[in-house]
Amino acid sequence: MGDATTANAILANATIRPDEAAHFGRLAAEWWDPKGSSAMLHRLNPVRLRFIREAIDRHWHIDDHHLKPLAGKSALDVGCGAGLLCEPLARLGGDVTGIDAAPENAQAAAAHAEGAGLDIRYIAGEVGAQDIGTFDLVTSMEVIEHVADKADFVAALRARLAPGGLMILSTPNRTAMSRLLMIQAAETFGAIPRGTHHWDDFITPDELADLLADAGLTMGTPQGIGFSPLKGLHLSGDLSLNYIVTVTAAG
Repeated sequence: MGDATTANAILANATIRPDEAAHFGRLAAEWWDPKGSSAMLHRLNPVRLRFIREAIDRHWHIDDHHLKPLAGKSALDVGCGAGLLCEPLARLGGDVTGIDAAPENAQAAAAHAEGAGLDIRYIAGEVGAQDIGTFDLVTSMEVIEHVADKADFVAALRARLAPGGLMILSTPNRTAMSRLLMIQAAETFGAIPRGTHHWDDFITPDELADLLADAGLTMGTPQGIGFSPLKGLHLSGDLSLNYIVTVTAAG
């Protein structure tokens, strides 16, 4: 997606903003470089995976020593980037689909998966516009803060969730701490590419719970993703920076 005109054509009637998709598309070539522009995601991914694995085991009553807890299950990662989460989900046994608004990301993801010998389907486009059925597991990591219409985006995620399925979302919280660390510090000093985040678009846990409830979904107890010089990024009881939650169909 080289310019806003192309982005607008791809994202007609979309929840993803064209400029956001273009921004992340420009990062596609470096996505798998652990020292490149996506270095922070490489540090964040193991933390998210720990939460995801525990949530999968708990939701489907799976022994935590099982090597393939997603065997026989389908998984969809929305806003998948170049596949940093899709590939571990595939290794956990899932039949994985990744979708991203930026074609560059879907292409980079597909190339990396092929090189890794993983069979993952990647789609470029808007999740609400795809006829892809439903999935046992739906994930969307650090995406909802980038969408133009959060309610429509949540509704599109809900439509992709199979009966009895599990959804997992993560997003920055809108607090003074997230403004200081994720924008003023991280973007100023290059830990996160400049222009990645807009603090006003961050969403609090209460706001997210309300959005999910409006879509017929129930949010579990959020868990924080915190940072300290000693621990780095880690799961935490502190929600002030970033948080991750499980979501299920209400009732």
